[in-house]
Amino acid sequence: MLTAKRVSLLNLDPARYQPSYLHGSSRAFRESNCYVDIWIELLHALELDPASALAFTCTIDFEGDQWTFFKPPADDLRSLFGIDVHEMQIYRPLTDHISERIESGSSVIVEVDSFYLPDTASTSYRRAHVKSSIAVEGIDVGDERLRYFHGAGYHELQGEDFRGLFRLGRTFSDDVLPPYIELIRFDAGARLEGPALRSKVRELLQRHLAQRPRTNPYLEFGARLTADLPALLAGTDARYHAYAFATLRQCGAAFELASSFVEWLADPANASAHAAREALNRQVATIKGLVFRLARRRPFDPGPQIRQLAEDWDLAMGELQHLCLSS
Repeated sequence: MLTAKRVSLLNLDPARYQPSYLHGSSRAFRESNCYVDIWIELLHALELDPASALAFTCTIDFEGDQWTFFKPPADDLRSLFGIDVHEMQIYRPLTDHISERIESGSSVIVEVDSFYLPDTASTSYRRAHVKSSIAVEGIDVGDERLRYFHGAGYHELQGEDFRGLFRLGRTFSDDVLPPYIELIRFDAGARLEGPALRSKVRELLQRHLAQRPRTNPYLEFGARLTADLPALLAGTDARYHAYAFATLRQCGAAFELASSFVEWLADPANASAHAAREALNRQVATIKGLVFRLARRRPFDPGPQIRQLAEDWDLAMGELQHLCLSS
């Protein structure tokens, strides 16, 4: 067992922490998914602009019953910032692993139960057992405190929440798998800056565009939404929220982040960049409208909105390709 002491990666203060602008209150989708959100805040805390790492958001797809649960590819993080991410083996108490990694200048991403995350007070905290991921910034085992990135910011938990999160101090069921944990190393290569960073980001965008969906994903999604709509309207609030998160909220958040990525990458005066952002922003607004229509739980025809979304997706993909070719 390691000696209990406070260790911190960046010596941040939750009371003074200012989240990334990508989690600003003016965003249509302030949070995307737990994994992307923690990377946005971790990169921001490292004084990197997280928008530079978002080329992958441009090319998500509809997977048949949900939109892509999009995540920053490990290869992108390594090539841009020299950050390596890989699975970590748990063979000791999890608090020991985390303490040692933080003390060594690394971090970890851990799958945890949101039941013990106080920043989820409006949703799952002390209400529901929901899997989520956090990136740890600091831990004090002796004082039972954990500081972590999650959602749209940087937070602290302690005491009973600490013990619950790490299954300490009382009897817990043995019928639970260990959490999935990833090690984050910051010494795997050079951190690109300036023209070198933009050149590499354009290269990554070209690579992601080459792997974009071969058919317009909104066409398949529109057919699925039309088929699912009667059951959704007749179902429970819980079913609506789960469906909206897996579908509309994922693509809405992804394309809003894609718009911010294009804004970071290219001069606003660039015609292709401007047209791509306009098409992406229209998708975000239309998707937000569909979220509200579903929430009203009244029958409606999503056909007009789907046709507009499909048209704007085609336009955005074409303009992004022009942007790459013109660079």
